Amino acid sequence: MANLKRKRSTIELGHDAFLDIVANLVGILIILVVVLGAQSTEVIQRAIHEPDDAAIATPEGGFATEEQLQKLAGSSMRAAAARADSDRLEALVKQYDRELAAREKQRAMLMDLLTEAQAAWQANQDKMDQQALARAKRQTEFDVARQKLEQLQGTRDQIDNQPENVVALDHLPTPMAKTVFGKEVHLRLKDNHVSVVPIDGLVKEMERDLQRALSGSRQGRSDGAVGPVRGYVARYVMDKSQGVVARGGKAQMATRVQVVGMKLEPMSEPHGQPLSRTLTGSSELDVELAGHNPSTTTITVWVYPDSFAAFRSLKERLYAKGFATAARPLPKGEKIGLSSQGSRSNAQ
Repeated sequence: MANLKRKRSTIELGHDAFLDIVANLVGILIILVVVLGAQSTEVIQRAIHEPDDAAIATPEGGFATEEQLQKLAGSSMRAAAARADSDRLEALVKQYDRELAAREKQRAMLMDLLTEAQAAWQANQDKMDQQALARAKRQTEFDVARQKLEQLQGTRDQIDNQPENVVALDHLPTPMAKTVFGKEVHLRLKDNHVSVVPIDGLVKEMERDLQRALSGSRQGRSDGAVGPVRGYVARYVMDKSQGVVARGGKAQMATRVQVVGMKLEPMSEPHGQPLSRTLTGSSELDVELAGHNPSTTTITVWVYPDSFAAFRSLKERLYAKGFATAARPLPKGEKIGLSSQGSRSNAQ
């Protein structure tokens, strides 16, 4: 890039010096033309007036004298010389005009070359800048990788210098997950509290509401709520409409009531028993599981992020009793939701 800059400076210096020389020559020529033009005009004017004086001095009706003829001849020669000088200067001016036009062409060519050189220099500079940026980026990545390598090397040295300790890890077998189609018991695990979700009881309450809505005249969507059942309430949205259905090979009008969605939540928080008191022999969960066969019953746990660690402990206790467990993670603040379009649990 430094070489390009020096080349560019040399081109600009030679171009400016050439233009200065041409301008000086043109100025000198203009001055010479003006001076010679003034002198030629003076000679011509003198030549014009001298014959008049001689003619006035000529006697009336007589011939010009030898002296007058000599003066006339001298004036004619001076006029011819002045005319020749004028023609010569005019030819010289035209010659310099042609040279000046040629210099202008050369100047235009030099300007084009200068523009191309500037464009090439700019392109090379952009390319060099991109290469510099790429090198800087690679250097930064290399420095980061080297720091990570040094950290890993230090961690490795620290581990190698520590005494060997044997740690026993308890693990649960993880068979292939299978979709639940038998009996299902729903639990809620939040704030490390476990509670039984009475979905069947709330659904029965909701079905009674749907029967009452079926006999009413209101159409369209409406909201409803049932409960509490074991501390839980259910809020649902139902859609009531009329349409043509086929019964016994005949078409007739019928009213249909469909549940669009249902959300379950406890009436207060925290709800349920602490995990430390669960499955101790007399907990609410023990009473719930006493009437279910582990081979045909699946436990579905609706678990929140604050209790993910507690879920493993609960799963271990349920596994010890022979129950398969399915997890239903819920985002923080989300309620338990049921829908006809939902999916079944996958138990392990």
